[in-house]
Amino acid sequence: MTAVAATPTSTVRTAGSLRNLYFVRAVVSAVWVTLVFLLASTVTTGTRPTVIAVVLLTIYPAWDAVATFFDARATAGATSHLPQYINIALGLIAAAGVLIAIGGGLTPALIVFGVWASLSGAVQLYLALRRRRPIGGQWPMIISGGLSVLAGISFIVTSGAPKTSLTTLAGYSAFGAFWYLVGALLLIRAARRAK
Repeated sequence: MTAVAATPTSTVRTAGSLRNLYFVRAVVSAVWVTLVFLLASTVTTGTRPTVIAVVLLTIYPAWDAVATFFDARATAGATSHLPQYINIALGLIAAAGVLIAIGGGLTPALIVFGVWASLSGAVQLYLALRRRRPIGGQWPMIISGGLSVLAGISFIVTSGAPKTSLTTLAGYSAFGAFWYLVGALLLIRAARRAK
């Protein structure tokens, strides 16, 4: 269980911490999206991935692991942080997996990224469903988690297509940035209501 103790003070503190984290996640995702869009046309399944492409593909799941660590700290009153620990492990394994898989080209790296996106999205969906009552403002995270599961499956299915590029990943992250921004704004309102 990941329910958070529902005292007004703890709810306001948790909502505030998550709000700040969501804002940071939205900004980092927006920067990542911009870099990927600038680079995407030069990296397709038919080309050898550049060092920058490798770094971008690796850093995204690694950053998600770091952000999930801060998510666990923000919800210190939760009865269990097991979902966050699972997500941290998934992000670190995915980052290492991308580094290994990229040696075979973009296709295997996209498969690893897709598996990670689906599993990570499922954990995000679970956490958001558990938090919707004690904290509030979680419907954007519910949508984002569900979309991540579907996007990950899409990455796996389309990974071998001749003109597949990093632009599909940029779109995925852009939606994630949008939903984190909406979630942060809703948590401002949730914290005000809890006061």
